[in-house]
Amino acid sequence: MLIGPDGPVGVVPTEEALRMAQNLGLDLVEVSPTARPPVCRILDYGKFKYEQKKKQSRAKTASSVLKEIRVRPKIAAHDLEIRIRQLRHFLEEGHKVQITCIYRGREMVFQQFGRDLLNKMVESVADIGKVERSPQMEGKRLNLLLVKK
Repeated sequence: MLIGPDGPVGVVPTEEALRMAQNLGLDLVEVSPTARPPVCRILDYGKFKYEQKKKQSRAKTASSVLKEIRVRPKIAAHDLEIRIRQLRHFLEEGHKVQITCIYRGREMVFQQFGRDLLNKMVESVADIGKVERSPQMEGKRLNLLLVKK
């Protein structure tokens, strides 16, 4: 199957496809070798490689974005559901997610509430995410880092 610069051409013998590509001053590139018949395209190979490389680098930079979700130890049930939904969405998009539990005043005495909250959030997204950095206290904040599995 041959796809030319103007659109699909049809099933063409290899020699004829090569001749057509040379006449246009372009290259014949096999796009899908496993298909029956194999799919080939007439295009500028240098430009094709450049666009592929650019697409890969764009995908790589998008996945390294760090998102943060902030919660308090005494969060309401509905608010927690929304934060978990947000967390799931970020992980599905391939982002790293930092969950920060912020303590105020006497809440520091009951640090276990925050740890339990973070564990509950991790369990709710265990099917798509995993812990990269376990919960750590940094001042009045308890931080945890999650990544997509």
